[in-house]
Parts: sequence; C-alpha cells; structure tokens
Amino acid sequence: MAMKGDENSPEDASFIGQVKQAEAAGSAETWYNPMPLGSVPLVGRQGPGFEAIAVIDQNFQEIRLADYLGRYVILFFYPLDFTFVCPTEVAAFSDRYDEFQTLDTDILGISVDSQYAHLAWIQTERKLGGVGDIRYPLVSDLTKAISAAYGVLNPQEGFALRGLFILDPAGVVQHATVNNLAFGRSVDDTLRTLRAVQHVQRYENQVCPVDWQPGDATLLEEPGQVQAYFTQVKTVGAESETEG
Repeated sequence: MAMKGDENSPEDASFIGQVKQAEAAGSAETWYNPMPLGSVPLVGRQGPGFEAIAVIDQNFQEIRLADYLGRYVILFFYPLDFTFVCPTEVAAFSDRYDEFQTLDTDILGISVDSQYAHLAWIQTERKLGGVGDIRYPLVSDLTKAISAAYGVLNPQEGFALRGLFILDPAGVVQHATVNNLAFGRSVDDTLRTLRAVQHVQRYENQVCPVDWQPGDATLLEEPGQVQAYFTQVKTVGAESETEG
C-alpha cells in the first residue's frame, strides 16, 4: 500500500501516462483498468474488447473483437513489421491457417504499426523481407491501447512483446503466453494448447495432463485419478525410479 510521501515508480508513471493519452483520444473506457496493468491475470476473464483498422485481403477494414464471438480466437501480438523474427511467425501461422479453421478458430495478428505499414509488408515478397499475402487480418494498434489492455506493451520500447492469447467462443481468455523479443513462438504448441482447451470445454469432467495430444489419456477430477494415470502412462520419472 502506498504511504504518504511515496512517489510513483517509473512503471506507474508510464501507466498513468498511457491512461491520460487514452483519455485524451477518447478511448480510455475501452481498455482502462483502475488496477495497474498486469496485476490481475487475464486468463479466466473476458478479453478486453477493441475496435481497430485491419488489413484483410489487402484492403482496409474496421473490425471489432466482439464480431468474433461464437468462435475461438488467437490474438497474436508481435513487435514490428519489417523486422526479423516477426515475419517468420506471421508467415508460419498463415501457412497453417487451414488447421486453425478446421478447429473453428480465427487468428488476428496485432502490432503497433499503421495499416499502411501492414499493407506494404504484405505486398512485399518473403524473400525480400515481407510476409506475402497472408490469410488472416493484421490489426493496426497505432494508439497502443490494445497492447496495453492485454498487458504486453513494452513501454520502454513502445511496441508489444510476443504475446499470444486463446479466447473461447464466449470471449474468455483461456490461455496466455508472452515471449521476449529474441525468440519466436511455436505453431505446433499453439495448436496443441487450443485442442486441449476445446477438449476440456467439450468434456467438462476431464482435464488434460502434461503434453496432452488428441487421443491421449485424460484425467477426471476425482480422488485416485493421478495414481491411475501414472500406472497407465510410462514417464521419465518412473523410468528413473526403476533404474534406481
């Protein structure tokens, strides 16, 4: 608790500055949380709504997160267009877009670049540093309000970290992960996690253990289930125990 005479930390000052900027732009109510950003995890809560301009099929279009209610959504934050790791991630998710579509899932890529930068990046071939004509929208978060709302904005650099969120059809955040700038994310693991989320929502009495894949054993939230699981599944720990 702040005591009399305490001064705001640099993080608090940055947050307060973001709030004032959003209020001046008339958009504070769409993302402002009276608690410091990041103090309450988004997982299990409604994902902050937003409206923004996106590039879709090389056209500019205003989208709302609310328009995607009823489907699963991957919110895929990345730092900047025309960089190094970012095009590898954006292109990889596009190349496997059909796999997400079969799971009733849409993808939204989001960065603080303008829609004009997004369009130029899309219109640039991959071999020249672009991403080509990708298959999902790239959202312009030029005001940085969306990145701030999801707690991935790096205030020192002025752009987003590599945040990835899975929202269910009700708009509730079921999964969140954030990477630092120098290393990318895994499409395979995003799909694995998405399938696990969908499985436990379909079968509410089941939970998915470590490294779960479709077809693997699950557990029931009942006494004795963990013991039963370890008797069925050969684990590294069990092998080590046997060898010892």
